[in-house]
Amino acid sequence: MTEKNKAKVREILDTYLECNHHRKTPERYAVLDAVYSIDGHFTLEELDAELTKRNFRVSRATLYNTMHLFIELRLVMRHSLVDGTKYEACYYNDSHIHQVCSVCGQVTEINVPAVTAAVNDLKLQRFRKDTFALYIYGVCSTCQAKLTRKKNDK
Repeated sequence: MTEKNKAKVREILDTYLECNHHRKTPERYAVLDAVYSIDGHFTLEELDAELTKRNFRVSRATLYNTMHLFIELRLVMRHSLVDGTKYEACYYNDSHIHQVCSVCGQVTEINVPAVTAAVNDLKLQRFRKDTFALYIYGVCSTCQAKLTRKKNDK
């Protein structure tokens, strides 16, 4: 993440906290920095491990509440995937498409300009779209090979 993006997400958080008369706690900023240092999708456990690695401990409640705030501010996107709930930093990571293996849960982001353009060109009534995440479920090549081997062994 660039310093410019990091400064922008901190500015969004600062503005929200000031306008709503909330405290600017070190925990909120530590969680924000950790979120934006993790590449790709992560669980709350992985986020907690990242914070621990940085010698910064936060309670589970603080982690949940802070992530809820970041989702509300559209700084974090929450995904309900086959292998559980995952999160990802989304300020600089606009609309994207996920391939999700329904066997092992592996998630891969893919770039399909035609699909992105089609969704961006949608004219929706009484609704302002900001971003989108599309999920394509199937079986990855690794799991498909394992399934084929099992079938052939029988």
